[in-house]
Amino acid sequence: MASMVEARDPYTGGHLWRVSQFSRILAEDAGLPSNVVARIALGGFLHDLGKIGVPDAILNKPGKLTNEEYEVIKTHPEVGSRLLADHPLADLARSAILSHHEMPDGRGYPHRLSGAAISVDASIVGVCDAFDAMTSTRPYRKGMPISKALSIIQENIGSQFHTDWGQRFIKLGEAGHLNHIVGHSEPSIPLQECPMCGPTIVVSRNHAEGDHVYCRSCGSEAAVHREGSQLSISSTGRRGNKQDLEPAIDNNLLNELALESGRHLALAA
Repeated sequence: MASMVEARDPYTGGHLWRVSQFSRILAEDAGLPSNVVARIALGGFLHDLGKIGVPDAILNKPGKLTNEEYEVIKTHPEVGSRLLADHPLADLARSAILSHHEMPDGRGYPHRLSGAAISVDASIVGVCDAFDAMTSTRPYRKGMPISKALSIIQENIGSQFHTDWGQRFIKLGEAGHLNHIVGHSEPSIPLQECPMCGPTIVVSRNHAEGDHVYCRSCGSEAAVHREGSQLSISSTGRRGNKQDLEPAIDNNLLNELALESGRHLALAA
């Protein structure tokens, strides 16, 4: 379900994976128990689940949102929480989904929580989500350099971001421990931009030389090129058909995330 949300937005390819990985790294760096690390990484992957209820016209808008549109976006934490309501494992991810936009100073949403009322899960995922948003390219701006995004987190420590988690995340970033995730959609796979219109085209590790990938925004076709560890795409001048443009789920990546969570849970046991 979370992957289907991402498949609808051609500009945020890999966002869920990146937030999950940032969250895992931050939780591990703090020495949290393995089962808690697994729970937080899962919450990072599912945090935007509620965006499945946001209209395409708003989710895929190529410019900045109006105040009214932003109010619609702000419904996604509660929508996500309701979507999981009857799932037997809902409590593992509910806090991250519902509260990742809450802020220590009480200015966040949806419940204007503050201070210690915001869970560890939500505080960690909130920092990681904001960092990825800043370092990812959107229709109206290029992604920021890592150093600038870290400086913005520093400026908002204690107000938007939890002091301890924000400071720890900044140290990880300054030490280069986040570089291999920024700008990637999975391990060792850098994000590619559509040669025709600019949005992200996600290439998976399973794509071989000459395989075709498609832009979810303009529908154009591109060919995959691999040279050693280097990966690139180029336009073929053709457009994909209806079948080509259907949203695709990377089950291999999801299986890896599940196995990683299982490994942490086994260590905790």
